[in-house]
Amino acid sequence: MGATPLPDAVVTRIAVALFDGAEELDFAGPWEVLAAWATQWPDDGVEAFTVASTTEPITCAKGLRVLADHTWETAPAIDVLVYPGGVGTRRELADQKVLVRLRELRDGGTLMTSVCTGAIVYAAAGLLRDRPATTYWGSLERLAELDPTIEVRPDDRFVDSGEIVTAAGVSAGIDMALHLVARLHSVERAREVRRYIQYDPEPPV
Repeated sequence: MGATPLPDAVVTRIAVALFDGAEELDFAGPWEVLAAWATQWPDDGVEAFTVASTTEPITCAKGLRVLADHTWETAPAIDVLVYPGGVGTRRELADQKVLVRLRELRDGGTLMTSVCTGAIVYAAAGLLRDRPATTYWGSLERLAELDPTIEVRPDDRFVDSGEIVTAAGVSAGIDMALHLVARLHSVERAREVRRYIQYDPEPPV
């Protein structure tokens, strides 16, 4: 008799969304954390990739041009989604195709996370109804206007409400991503990733 084949390894697929006008650090900060985890600890079974509506160049909020790894149609199944903010969210929250896609991902069991005004898009999609959430400090009122049922938490760097995790502005996405490492693996691993990227913030001003 032949040997019993080993089951396929379980892989946690983490997608970082890109779109025109996305704030650079909103996606690059979490990407650094999550990609560092995936590449430096491959036995953890984590895959990080970027996804967008196109594989053509995307121009971000400050002018950085990037290429996504996958389109939404060609991407593998997404276990965790990181959705950035930026000026482009003004267009995203009015795009029904975007909002339907987000609802479908949530309904399919994807862990939905956002950075900065990515939470505004989630609110427009109805994902934050009756949940605590946060966003960029300058958009907290907008978040409440979009959905008055949201418990807005202005002082939190990130808010984990179970199926959805929202982070405050820009650099808070790094904290949120480290929280994801701790949640999906362990606090020890999150500390190792933090050490690897030498993230120990002590603002000079």
